[in-house]
Amino acid sequence: MNDQEKLQLLRDAVRAFPDFPSPGIVFRDISPVCKDPGAFRAAIDLFESHLRANYPKIDAIAGLDSRGFLFGPSLAQRFGVGFVMIRKKGKLPGPTESVSYSLEYGKAEIEIQVDAVNPGQKVVVIDDLLATGGTMSAACELLKGRKAEILECLVLIELTSLRGTDRLTPYKVHSLLQYD
Repeated sequence: MNDQEKLQLLRDAVRAFPDFPSPGIVFRDISPVCKDPGAFRAAIDLFESHLRANYPKIDAIAGLDSRGFLFGPSLAQRFGVGFVMIRKKGKLPGPTESVSYSLEYGKAEIEIQVDAVNPGQKVVVIDDLLATGGTMSAACELLKGRKAEILECLVLIELTSLRGTDRLTPYKVHSLLQYD
């Protein structure tokens, strides 16, 4: 299966739920991608192909709580590198660093264990969806605080009309699927 066929398989697998969780919102559901081994493999294949073409050395894949945990470990396995968890505040044991960020409805906080990455490590950040970019931006701030080199932010789906990439400057963003 070529890359275009893999992208089409993913596009066909993602379901749209209009007016969820509130009127005017179209929710892009990745559950069918996770349910279908072929679609899930296509996503990992496409992420891997993109990274191998652009980055000769990757030291770790960092995934955002919780859906980055679906794609990140499989991708890390393909590269033979570790997976780093970036979690909601209060979910990681031991010494952690945290950062708070704004949401539409308030504030949230995420954290990383202080020994999760070493200074200078080349890290790719992954999540399922990029909307406004708040969570991904906070994750990059955490990794930068640990002196990691952020190579790129990867997402399965980007909601382009929300301009989340603007919030992630100067970091590169790669999305497999884009919707308005």
